[in-house]
Amino acid sequence: MTTREGGCFCGQVRYRLTAEPMFVHCCHCRDCQTQSGGAFAVNALIETANIALLSGMPEPVSMPTGSGRPHDIYRCPSCKTALWSDYGRRPALRFVRTMTLDDHDAVQPDVHIFTRSKLPWVRLPEGARAFDIYYDMKTEWPEASLARRRAILNDV
Repeated sequence: MTTREGGCFCGQVRYRLTAEPMFVHCCHCRDCQTQSGGAFAVNALIETANIALLSGMPEPVSMPTGSGRPHDIYRCPSCKTALWSDYGRRPALRFVRTMTLDDHDAVQPDVHIFTRSKLPWVRLPEGARAFDIYYDMKTEWPEASLARRRAILNDV
């Protein structure tokens, strides 16, 4: 595995991914657009145990969502950079904001989700796997990633 490290804008919080992400979403939903201040958010799904904190401690900030499900964004206490999210209060799983990795090109999206709210000027790469809302995990995820998810959540 390639070593992947990242951190917040001010450098107070630094982390290392100790495994490859299970799957990567490029989410075009309105919540991600508003919360990121951008056209979409790119999130690498990974076990919380595979995020090694090198310095600092991000703090969870509870966010409202259109779905009503809990969503905590872990932010640097100083510069407030969003480092990762916990969707649904599942302590074993994190959605790492890939643009906080030192190498912004380190991972590419496996799928584009909630494209029904994709901004019209955003063009997806040719052949990109794209879904109006969400997708069937058993169809889209590699078996090894499904096994990792089952090991921490017992749900697929």
